[in-house]
Amino acid sequence: MAVKRALLILAKGAEEMEAVIPTDVMRRAGIQVTVAGLTGKEPVLCSRDVMICPDASLEDAKKAGPYDVVFLPGGGVGAQNLCESAAVKEILTEQHERKGLIAAICAGPTALLAHGIGYGSKVTTHPLMKDKMMVGGHYTYSESRVVKDGNIITSRGPGTSFECALAIVETLMGKEVSDKVKAPLVLDF
Repeated sequence: MAVKRALLILAKGAEEMEAVIPTDVMRRAGIQVTVAGLTGKEPVLCSRDVMICPDASLEDAKKAGPYDVVFLPGGGVGAQNLCESAAVKEILTEQHERKGLIAAICAGPTALLAHGIGYGSKVTTHPLMKDKMMVGGHYTYSESRVVKDGNIITSRGPGTSFECALAIVETLMGKEVSDKVKAPLVLDF
């Protein structure tokens, strides 16, 4: 099996747990994860004042694409930065057109709405983002912790980061690999 590759787009104001936990879980599964800084390779100040050092700038990471999954962490400010980025729109559009997997958590799915991605899909978000996500009636909303609809995976918030990451692992690597990664994490779900 060819090595699977993930692109996690890290914007200023991202929710740390939603960036670090999925990166860690995917790497445990053998997925090659590139954490790409939206505005460059400089350390990114996240929502709870944690600095995360990206592996690459989004500009450089894009050149190494395509990826098996593009992942969007949440965080109110971080998601807004993703929503306003032309580069994010371009990457999501290309990923969606080639039927590549797109995953977004918490406020991250609002970037799908902002960039016109996955209309008609069933999605979830952080509860505070539900009304924003439903503007225009482009999606069917679910309050499930993780929702997979076609090539789009969405999830609710920091507390669902492990479940979201394992859903990505299962989609890309299979249930056996997902179960193998989950067991030593001592998760209770």
